[in-house]
Amino acid sequence: MFEIITKSPEETAAIGEKIGRLVSNGTVICLYGDLGAGKTLFVQNLAKGLEIDEDVTSPTFNIMNVYEGRLPLYHFDLYRLEQEYELEDIGFYDYVDDPDGIVVIEWADKFADCLPDDFVLLTIERTEAEENERRLIFDIRGDVYKDIFREVEELCQF
Repeated sequence: MFEIITKSPEETAAIGEKIGRLVSNGTVICLYGDLGAGKTLFVQNLAKGLEIDEDVTSPTFNIMNVYEGRLPLYHFDLYRLEQEYELEDIGFYDYVDDPDGIVVIEWADKFADCLPDDFVLLTIERTEAEENERRLIFDIRGDVYKDIFREVEELCQF
């Protein structure tokens, strides 16, 4: 596990874009964080790193958006879901169990027991120091992402 403190939305965005350039096919990233913490900002810039030209928006009402770039991006927002069976209804497991692109899941903590065995966990928190300062805490679950995890840690140092 490692953490990075960003001092502005621009720094948080830069981290997302750098990671977008680095991630490989099949990566699952689960985002935890309060409303307004910067999860969608991170995903928008991850998409830039994936060479996605479309406007990336939070799929709160759609539950999932698909974007095409260097690799496809499957962007889930589980905020509005209440029951585990709803994951099956939206085809969630078809995307996360054997992804053919990058999967990003906002509000993944709502269904922590339904997540794949291997994923990158990114928690984005406000700090008490500054209004725009954020703490990005990276952790991995499982063994698949150990190598990329070290690369992300090196890449994200300011």
